Amino acid sequence: MNLIGHFVDGKRVSGSSARRGDVFDPATGRRTAQVELASATDVAVAVEAAERAARSWRDASLAKRTAVLFAFRELVHARRDRLAEVITAEHGKVLADAAGEVQRGLEVIEYACGIPSALRGGYSENVSTEVDSYSLRQPLGVVAVISPFNFPVMVPLWFVPVAVAAGNAVVLKPSEKDPSAALLLAEWFAEAGLPDGVLNVVNGDKEAVDTLLEHPAVKAVSFVGSTPVARYVYQRATMAGKRVQALGGAKNHMVVLPDADLDLAADAAVNAGFGSAGERCMAISALVAVEPVADELVARIAQRMAGLRTGDGRRGCDMGPLVTAAHADRVRSYVDAGVAAGAVPVIDGRDVTPDGDPDGFWLGPTLFDHVTPDMSIYTDEIFGPVLSVLRVASYDEAVALVNASPYGNGTAIFTNDGGAARRYQHEVEVGMVGVNVPIPVPMAYYSFGGWKSSLFGDLHAHGPDGVAFFTRGKVVTSRWLDPRHGGVNLGFPTQT
Repeated sequence: MNLIGHFVDGKRVSGSSARRGDVFDPATGRRTAQVELASATDVAVAVEAAERAARSWRDASLAKRTAVLFAFRELVHARRDRLAEVITAEHGKVLADAAGEVQRGLEVIEYACGIPSALRGGYSENVSTEVDSYSLRQPLGVVAVISPFNFPVMVPLWFVPVAVAAGNAVVLKPSEKDPSAALLLAEWFAEAGLPDGVLNVVNGDKEAVDTLLEHPAVKAVSFVGSTPVARYVYQRATMAGKRVQALGGAKNHMVVLPDADLDLAADAAVNAGFGSAGERCMAISALVAVEPVADELVARIAQRMAGLRTGDGRRGCDMGPLVTAAHADRVRSYVDAGVAAGAVPVIDGRDVTPDGDPDGFWLGPTLFDHVTPDMSIYTDEIFGPVLSVLRVASYDEAVALVNASPYGNGTAIFTNDGGAARRYQHEVEVGMVGVNVPIPVPMAYYSFGGWKSSLFGDLHAHGPDGVAFFTRGKVVTSRWLDPRHGGVNLGFPTQT
């Protein structure tokens, strides 16, 4: 049985803890490896390595840092198929989806390659007589990244390249459900020339997380996961005096107006609802149909769903398994609850016949109609292939429904009316909005993040917010004295 350890100070290591977690192939249900679950001591060793490395890495020139980032980008690009295979083997998403995840991560690496422009400060000459002022941004030191199971490559790459390019050292704690991809990224970073200790990976569970949240040498924490855990991370880390960006859960709505192209909307609903088996924080899980289009739209969605193949992601299927047996059972229980509450199961994923091992963690795409806002399949983040259709009478009712949600991660509106689209993007209380785009994930040079209970903290991931998060500003006011001037003056400094 393969034992997966940690990556600390430039090499793979085993920790001191005897605790282990199981890693499965979700398409077969078979255990493929065990992962070490770090103790507090193991985490402290990684933080100490990062602390040592941060002292010299912060002084590395921007030319040196970007050279490492460019080399790392080339390695990831050349080996992207290998990375996709590792994702599929441990997470279960189909290979095409895994390849797309790698591509979105590459875009953040490419953004980080431009860090010299992102770190440029300002300069003002003669703010007072013979006095100049300028601003600059400097690294924080050691930062922690805690990433989820659903994007084992993309989410670490939202944070790590920007943090490293800005001059920080990183301790990454990936999900223990699919840990191998993070270790590959760390090895490839080292191969690209990143000094030992600048990027460390510790595998673990809550003990590792809590140690990172409390360690005095860790200056900032980036987290992606469910809202309850994001709130916990934010509260505990800020109490310890750390800077935190904790991205939480979502219940993303797709509003379809009567004038929309219903074929386009149906395609989008299927793609955004069931890609990666719905295990995306930007998945569409609530479709709000503004009457009178609901009947026709539901029929077109069901027609497309009938042609989907659920099965092993290495067999060219459309949708893979869920990540663990426990998670599949949890999502299935929501389908049971939806039926019990009176929602109409147009397509019932519990009846799926997968193209894969019968012991895999299977649940097929599920479509509910006539869902009401009080049902758990609407109120809760299911994180699975369950799409709920809610029917409303007007645009105003649709907006009120979306804005009443405690979440505010992503949303989309489908319409051919530019005025309605512009009004929606202005009125909706959500951080990322798509107009005829179902999953409005920003490009790397913009920042990713939601509102309300989808984000705890002020700054979003990557883009300008990412650079601001991993640096702190400093303003310098300087005077190089002219020997003609001098003398003592106890008055308050003024601009003259």
